[in-house]
Amino acid sequence: MKKLCLLGLLFYSTGILFAQPKPQSSSEIYQNIQKLNTVGNAMYVAAHPDDENTLLIAWLSKEKKVRTAYMAMTRGDGGQNLIGSEQGEYVGLLRTHELLEARKIDGGEQYFSRAVDFGFSKQTDEALSTWGKDKILEDLVYQIRKFQPDVIINRFPPDARAGHGHHSASAVLSAEAFDAAADPTKFPEQLKTVGVWQAKRLVWNTFNRGFTNTEPTDGPYIKLPLADYSPLLGKSYSEIAAEARSKHRSQGFGSAPTRNERYDFAVNIKGESAKEDLFDGIDLTWRRIQGGEPIGKALDAILAQFDFQNPSKSVKGLIEVYKAIEKTPESIYKTNKLSECLNLILACSGIYCEANAATNMISPGQTLKVFATAVNRSNLDVKIENFKIYGAASKDSTLTKTLAYNKSLDFAIDTKIPINAAITQPYWLNEKPEKGIYKVQDEKFRGLPMAPDALWAEFTLNILGESFKYTHPIKYKYTEPSLGEIYKYLEIRPEIMINLDQKVYIFADNKPKKVSVMVKSNVANLNTKVKLNLAAGWNYEPKEIEVSFTEKNQEKPVFFTVTPPSTSSEIEIKASASTSNGTFSKSVKNIKYEHIPELNVFPEATARANRINLLKKGQNIAYIAGAGDEVPESLKQIGYDLTNLNETTIKGNLSKYDAIIVGVRAYNTEDWLVNAQNTLFEYVKNGGNLIVQYQTQAFYGTVKTKELGPFPITIGRGRVTEENAEMKVLRAADPILNTPNKIDAKDYDGWIQERGLYFAEKWSDKYTSVYSIKDTGETEQEGSLLYTKYGKGTYIFTGLSFFRQLPAGVPGAFRLMANLISFNKK
Repeated sequence: MKKLCLLGLLFYSTGILFAQPKPQSSSEIYQNIQKLNTVGNAMYVAAHPDDENTLLIAWLSKEKKVRTAYMAMTRGDGGQNLIGSEQGEYVGLLRTHELLEARKIDGGEQYFSRAVDFGFSKQTDEALSTWGKDKILEDLVYQIRKFQPDVIINRFPPDARAGHGHHSASAVLSAEAFDAAADPTKFPEQLKTVGVWQAKRLVWNTFNRGFTNTEPTDGPYIKLPLADYSPLLGKSYSEIAAEARSKHRSQGFGSAPTRNERYDFAVNIKGESAKEDLFDGIDLTWRRIQGGEPIGKALDAILAQFDFQNPSKSVKGLIEVYKAIEKTPESIYKTNKLSECLNLILACSGIYCEANAATNMISPGQTLKVFATAVNRSNLDVKIENFKIYGAASKDSTLTKTLAYNKSLDFAIDTKIPINAAITQPYWLNEKPEKGIYKVQDEKFRGLPMAPDALWAEFTLNILGESFKYTHPIKYKYTEPSLGEIYKYLEIRPEIMINLDQKVYIFADNKPKKVSVMVKSNVANLNTKVKLNLAAGWNYEPKEIEVSFTEKNQEKPVFFTVTPPSTSSEIEIKASASTSNGTFSKSVKNIKYEHIPELNVFPEATARANRINLLKKGQNIAYIAGAGDEVPESLKQIGYDLTNLNETTIKGNLSKYDAIIVGVRAYNTEDWLVNAQNTLFEYVKNGGNLIVQYQTQAFYGTVKTKELGPFPITIGRGRVTEENAEMKVLRAADPILNTPNKIDAKDYDGWIQERGLYFAEKWSDKYTSVYSIKDTGETEQEGSLLYTKYGKGTYIFTGLSFFRQLPAGVPGAFRLMANLISFNKK
């Protein structure tokens, strides 16, 4: 008899979105049979990637053995990146995959709302207003109704104790969603696809700094013994949690495992209070399902008779369990448990099935070769009956072949990609977001970390006389000699991709600039014509450039000369390439790190161009790059000759530099910088100009805060998150605001995300403060820009967010930075 095809189950799993299920040891199989015998769900709710308590998620999934989800309000788009240059939606994509890698370790699943992380927020109301409270509440209610958690767990309290407006907003939304999910009058349009759901309780996973097990005083609570040791896994849950948390590399959250008791607390917020256990009053057995009690008894028997030396003895019993689950009423448990049970049948029988593409990139209309393999590593009677590909045009392959013990069956099939196939793209980036929220047109993707893969392979297997359909995504697999076997997403790409060489072009005068466009073909033997599209007043030549390709993946650069107008102007440059199949306007953005799968995104081939009025003094500058630092490229745009300093070159002659600039958080990322302080101060003393951008006090290493500048200066956590906050000038005649550019109110327009962060908190009276700024309702802060004379030179500290403004092409930020670099120059 034919069994359920698991393609429909994919929307309920995150681990299956990237690769083949990980092979399981006998102890893991045993634990997963225990999990199959547990019928319950829990949902953890917080604001950003890395907010989640990986220890609690691991404990819920692997000790309590309930299906566990982490619902993050955002993808962390507003966060910084300690390991690369990605910002905005690209760091959000990176952090999405860091979460997916963490969930593979701690056993949870990952979901999101549509909220955009717009950076640090001090107020709950600001977060809710920017996101659009009702829309994000709708997302959370939908996910609760879909996932049906018995217990919802908040990471944060709903007030200022949360330390971030996004944090507290997640708690506010969670409390409202707890009630709204059970109310049929709330978001009734959702009831076409999901039903109302009332969770048993909502708790706050309270904690204290240092996790010293201090008991809360907020109300009824229970203790959660999270760090127990699992003999089946050979690890404590705290060790597993450290591995998971260490996947958040972009945020510098590598964690050392602890091997000691650890208690967290669950404070009751809503619903029935727990007395002894987080799942008090909740039946986590198969008895909660109509007709499910015999399933539980059957699984008890399988567990009692489990043979760790020969797990295949459990296959016959698991097949009977699978058939019994099929007969239960439709429910979320049925869907999920069928998937769990099938994976256990394959694991116990040692069956390995996989289909991989011959290439990692293909274009619509092209033919793709897929290589498939199946192997049976048990003595069970297993046959492969059929093979099919979803998402492309191909015929079913009827095989009806027996899989002999440990002998792989390998075959290949050609499949044609539909001419109207969509290119591979993170679904939430298909359109420009509205303020605070991503647009998601396809409802079936809502909440998912990524859209399901474009192509899927379906193996029909006959195991002990019963037929099952096993479906998994088609990937590209290759071997890297230094790393071993690596999987990549199979990408459907445009046939032509065009990349401008800069995100922003700054014209400090009306002289023309060369604009380079890299043209890449995804199809062999292709001719194309490339051109630019500019607004009136801007000119470029030549008007069109013809390019021919003989091979797939061939790249060729073309060059245009762009001339700006004589007056200030800001435009968007658009590039396009035409072939016989149409006009293409996508670029390709690569994100590649060891700890996540390689990612490619295909945004529109556009760049900003700004003609600004800017004067500067000095030409040669040196730069010590910090975390994810794109400022050096921005400074080259306005004509500076820039040298990157490192541990070796800083020992050379520094007097030739008109200024030395220290990048954001360079003291966090460059250990050698600690020992270079005296060298930098000597440079200033002898007439140099040293500009230090924001640093964080927590990561100075051996550098004390008073040593950051030549005179005592302490960095705090002060910041101004309102990008349009008034910039009150303390001394209108201050030369830093008047030479060589006269800085006025217009120069503070158009700033993005924030004014600045990690301002100076205390400083010697030898420093001069330039600005007084604040967020609404707060006190003025004067530590955003300070300078002092030291010897013959000048030391400048600034917490203003040049690292965001310059790459974004904000004119006033360029003019102000030029003044800092020019300071005290004749």
